[in-house]
Amino acid sequence: MKGLGILAAGCAVLSLAIARPTPADAAEAATVGDLSEVAIPASPLARDAAEAVRSAEGEFLYQHSVRVYYWAALAGRRKGLKFDPELLYIAAMFHDFGLTAGYGGSHLRYEVDGANAARDFLRKHGVSEAESQKMWFAIALHTTNGVSPHLHPIAALLAEAANMDLVGAGYNDFTAAQRSAVDAVHPHPPRFAEDFLQTLYDSLKHRPETTQGTGLADVMAYKDPDFRRRDFSSLMLKSPWAAAK
Repeated sequence: MKGLGILAAGCAVLSLAIARPTPADAAEAATVGDLSEVAIPASPLARDAAEAVRSAEGEFLYQHSVRVYYWAALAGRRKGLKFDPELLYIAAMFHDFGLTAGYGGSHLRYEVDGANAARDFLRKHGVSEAESQKMWFAIALHTTNGVSPHLHPIAALLAEAANMDLVGAGYNDFTAAQRSAVDAVHPHPPRFAEDFLQTLYDSLKHRPETTQGTGLADVMAYKDPDFRRRDFSSLMLKSPWAAAK
């Protein structure tokens, strides 16, 4: 996420009820594009993930997470990547979980909080340790530019899709019909940018040190005039090693 450092993609004709399309939703999406080839998985694991995330995040972040799955899955199909749609969906669901109220006292990076939650969720549902650890890296690194594309497909797609939903990175790589279909069933609210920035700030203002070195420092600077970015060059020049010479 450039300026925010985030990511992923996918699609289905759904209602706001978890992964279950209503006739009205299906008819609406059919007018702008068929997204059934990237339908949200209907498995118990996917349903449990959606229920856990939606109850903790509320509608604003939940809808963002669903769109991220859409963009990720669509990008994966366009690029011919092999990925497990169920695990991609869970990655999208949990990628912003660290922004929820339950982490109001955490001083970890919010990405790590979300990665820990996703890994714990998968372990409890009997998913292999290898897959759970891959999920951890996908979420923990989704705001770290330049790394995710070199990991496994889910990590690459998650980062890409989050950037698409937040700042429109790769916007023209999706067809107008695809963009319209996703937005028809899970639209961006009119004040999405400002409201998302506020959500980030509210979740990070008690742990500003965790934003240093990422695009999230830009959010802190935008919202807090007293915030000062850490200067790596200054740290080196003023380090005990430099002072001793």
